[in-house]
Amino acid sequence: MFERRLFVPEGRKALAKPASMESLDLRIAPPRSPNLELGGLLMLARTIDKARASLPGGDLGAYRFAGFSAGLLKGLGIEEADFVDAVKTARGDDDVVAWVRARSDAAAYPELNAKLQRRTVGDVIGDADFVERYPVVAGLPHETPLLHMLDHDDKAAFA
Repeated sequence: MFERRLFVPEGRKALAKPASMESLDLRIAPPRSPNLELGGLLMLARTIDKARASLPGGDLGAYRFAGFSAGLLKGLGIEEADFVDAVKTARGDDDVVAWVRARSDAAAYPELNAKLQRRTVGDVIGDADFVERYPVVAGLPHETPLLHMLDHDDKAAFA
């Protein structure tokens, strides 16, 4: 069987553009679930997707950093602009996870996750602005975690 190989003259390195994360259009599909744990953190995969949507060629659609993603970054001690720059230069999720770990205290991740999981629909049902932004919240039981509410909201938006 014939195997294709790139010919590189002896003493030279192959020149290749380093792969980087592609932009996303969140008008077409939602970001990943906030319940997906990446690098030991809930919301990180979703926040990476939002950062990718803010890159040239991407579109955040109705999504934004304010709220859950901003809370995650604040809890990690990371500025949004720095995070977006890291995503821009990353080859994939593993690079972003390594970048986050180098700039935050991994021992704090369990408490950050617990804080995200503790908030429920009952905590926000009286907030008219929140209910207006996430109308799906009005039809959910008060004990529904807000991270699960975001999944319901994504399903409703892309039904």
